[in-house]
Amino acid sequence: MWTLISASPSPYARKVRIALAEKGIPFTLQTEVPWDGATVTPQYNPLEKLPVLILDNGECVYESHYILEWLEAKHPEPALLPSDIDERLFAKKVEVVCDGMCDAMVIAFFERMREPAKQSEPWKARQMRKVEGGLRQLSTWIEKREGQYLIGDRLTIADLAIAAFLGWFAIRWSEHQWQSQYPKLKQYWEGLEALPHFKETRPSPQTIKDQVV
Repeated sequence: MWTLISASPSPYARKVRIALAEKGIPFTLQTEVPWDGATVTPQYNPLEKLPVLILDNGECVYESHYILEWLEAKHPEPALLPSDIDERLFAKKVEVVCDGMCDAMVIAFFERMREPAKQSEPWKARQMRKVEGGLRQLSTWIEKREGQYLIGDRLTIADLAIAAFLGWFAIRWSEHQWQSQYPKLKQYWEGLEALPHFKETRPSPQTIKDQVV
């Protein structure tokens, strides 16, 4: 059986967990705190990042966007990318925006862990501009959708990416007012979170024991 090394709050890992469940692929979940010295992550990914999918033969597949592409190529049914090329490219575009917001929030999260006098306000502001721009773009896309999902009448990687970011953002940056600013985005997100595989993978915070910054 495959093993997925994951962190419980990770939006990157959550996308993969949902994709594996949607495709009916059994796997063992191994939860890590990748920032702590005891993590085994460097043994499986030279970039020391999660998630990592370890196959039965010991081969490792890493980086969430690549794992999802790998799964689509190796296990195409049920498809999580549209067959129409323009819709397919749009789904990937949505994933790029969501991953970019996740990257920005990770930077801002650790910047806030520094002593107040050592924090860079311009650097934090730069990351938050990325998030605000991303939220506005997601809201624009969501308002144009016609059904439960962003693209067509079925779940795609675009939905996974949006839900994974918003779920993580809601616990790590709970003071942000995005849910009142973008009510249609909130409604769409809540609809996804009610689905079985989304319920099963809801994020939870972890305690980081080692100093990171």
